[in-house]
Amino acid sequence: MMANLKMPDINNVLIAGNLTCDPSFRKTTNGTPVANFFIASNRKFKDNNGQWRENVCYVGVVAWYKLAESCFENIQKGSAVVIDGELQSRSWRNDDGSSRNVVEIKARRIQFLNRKDGQKEDLVTEELGEYSEDYEEISPEEVQAELPNELPNNTSAEADENKEFDFGYSNLNL
Repeated sequence: MMANLKMPDINNVLIAGNLTCDPSFRKTTNGTPVANFFIASNRKFKDNNGQWRENVCYVGVVAWYKLAESCFENIQKGSAVVIDGELQSRSWRNDDGSSRNVVEIKARRIQFLNRKDGQKEDLVTEELGEYSEDYEEISPEEVQAELPNELPNNTSAEADENKEFDFGYSNLNL
């Protein structure tokens, strides 16, 4: 009777990290705002010898519409964010004919964790109304044409700089 079972449609990501560079912001040919950026998400753990180690995961993020505009206005390299979204994959061919694939997070909500000058609240949450009538439908071809084709190349200096990010968990005793 397993033929009647249906796999649930679940694609949900919740991740915290710091921006590795300023967000890129542009508008599609239809005028739809889009922002792309990368975050570094750190994980601290004890190895087999009891020594603390750190693993960094670099993840691409794309934000659309008002959420993209808010990212452009509120975050920059080093900003701490919490992102709620879904994984999406895309592929394309470079000018030289080689194919490229990338998996990134399509943001639904982004919580900005850094305080801006004059801001009284510690946290600001921006959300994309996923089913809002204000948003126009965009074809996959247009999305592909507007997104960057290159992933960032981190030099060793940039990699060392990313290790300085702290999510506030350094005082935990695990």
